Amino acid sequence: MPRSVVSDYLPPDGPPRVLHADADLLAVEKPAGLLSVPGKGAALADCLIARLEDEFPGVLLVHRLDRDTSGVMVFARNAHAQRHLGLQFEKRQTSKSYVARVAGAVAGAHGRVDLPLCVDWENRPRQHVNHEKGRAARTDWAVEARSGDETRLRLRPVTGRSHQLRVHMLSLGHPILGDTLYAEGAARDWPRMMLHAEVLELRHPTGGRAMRFAAPAPF
Repeated sequence: MPRSVVSDYLPPDGPPRVLHADADLLAVEKPAGLLSVPGKGAALADCLIARLEDEFPGVLLVHRLDRDTSGVMVFARNAHAQRHLGLQFEKRQTSKSYVARVAGAVAGAHGRVDLPLCVDWENRPRQHVNHEKGRAARTDWAVEARSGDETRLRLRPVTGRSHQLRVHMLSLGHPILGDTLYAEGAARDWPRMMLHAEVLELRHPTGGRAMRFAAPAPF
């Protein structure tokens, strides 16, 4: 049963689970409630990249997940790998798959949300749909299961805008459970945000071989 809102959710102590490590890249499973990089102030110093530094000195950021999203993240271990991996994300040459639990019974089996997004300046860090100023954003979704007043979805972002999955699900009328920025009422009051980056596919920065990293959703 729901107990609290995600802002109260504390990530486990210690380093994250390592999925893969070699001379060029590092794949790990980020827990919910942990920043990807440090925030402003000592209270927000604890983050994933800081926890990785002890075992993997000099690890470099490639992409981010929201604090309250869990799942697969990759880091570079040298400047060449960081550039190579960064370009793959920039050029949409990676493939990402998320699992989400959303409020309500989603109609249909699958679909695409194609709505431009930009920051809601008066309500930062919230984003919103804006057809005049927004940047193109597309998300493919498919129903995996329905249970009572919620639906389990497979989400595949075609683009990578800030809060894209969260705002696109809200636009369908089905906010992600536990999302304290966009959900309201009972949909907001969950132990954590029910969004998990389950699979990430990319090319290795040395040699270009296909790599697939996966971490099953913990919910």
